[in-house]
Amino acid sequence: MRNFFLIFVAAGLFLIGAAVIFALPRAQQEAVNDSGLSAIPAEVNFPAPDLALTDLQGNISSLADHLGEVVLINNWATWCPPCKAEMPTLQAYFRDHAAQGFLIIGIEASDPASQVTAFVEQYGITFPVWLDPLGKAVEAFNNYNLPSSYVIDRSGAVRLAWVGEISREMLEKYVTPLVEEK
Repeated sequence: MRNFFLIFVAAGLFLIGAAVIFALPRAQQEAVNDSGLSAIPAEVNFPAPDLALTDLQGNISSLADHLGEVVLINNWATWCPPCKAEMPTLQAYFRDHAAQGFLIIGIEASDPASQVTAFVEQYGITFPVWLDPLGKAVEAFNNYNLPSSYVIDRSGAVRLAWVGEISREMLEKYVTPLVEEK
């Protein structure tokens, strides 16, 4: 009788353990899906750095050239999984807000131009992409994490800073009000 009781308790514990093992990942996945898997930006206020780099067409461009626009700087790399994951979101947001004076500048951290061009074509990126073989952008923003993003307002002040992947929900919540400011 005692053995039967121990087997019954062991079987019950096994079933409870199995239920937890199978339910926990699903609950975690649902929580991730509900949250949009996005970093929340830090609200900051400092002047945009003096930064000029070469774009994919070989032209030198500067952040100062974009005073009067809201600019999201996105430091990324072709090999970075969260960078790849956020590219369709960034492209869609850019497409929907470009007419309002919003610009994304993707600054690629050190891959060869041919590899960056292939990436841009694969992901259908239409916003400007600058090459940064010497790491000037990550140095200028004093942040070596990828992806990292910064939103510069129309007056040239950095107002938001992100480390990690950005969701559309976070762009709408934090960037759209800056785009709508006149």
